[in-house]
Amino acid sequence: MRVVLLLVLLGIGFGAVQAQSNLRAVETVDDLKLQLIDITAKQEAVKLGIQQLDESLKPENIERSLAGIGSTRPEELREQRRRQLLIEKMGLAAELEVLNLKRTKLEEAISTAEVRAYQQSASGSPIDNSLRSGLAQSSWLFAMLLVAAVTMATGVVALLGFVRVLNA
Repeated sequence: MRVVLLLVLLGIGFGAVQAQSNLRAVETVDDLKLQLIDITAKQEAVKLGIQQLDESLKPENIERSLAGIGSTRPEELREQRRRQLLIEKMGLAAELEVLNLKRTKLEEAISTAEVRAYQQSASGSPIDNSLRSGLAQSSWLFAMLLVAAVTMATGVVALLGFVRVLNA
């Protein structure tokens, strides 16, 4: 009787350990996906910054931004402003390139983690699978809300930047 009880307890313990392992694999995938969403939001913000700089680099906008500044050499001021904007744009372009590389690596990590999670789920119980499905749905809902908030914030920043350019 004790042997049977011991085997049952060991079976329950192994099932709990496997469920935790499966849960960790799913959590890893969800964490990586949230990081991907964050990088995507950062990419969009950088792209928006580059677009704003492209707009600011137009000769008429450079002229407008320097309209209130008196100088005996306005062409030098315009050239200095143009160089400053180009340096900012190059910095953002470099940042975008780094984000693109991070995104590629993250997408590869997600693929690997999803395969690992799938393999672990295939050996798990139906209860484990339903728990994992519920966690994944709530994580995606949170992720989508996060993306919506970041997108709205980026839009507000863009609008403020556009207003600033118009007022300059």
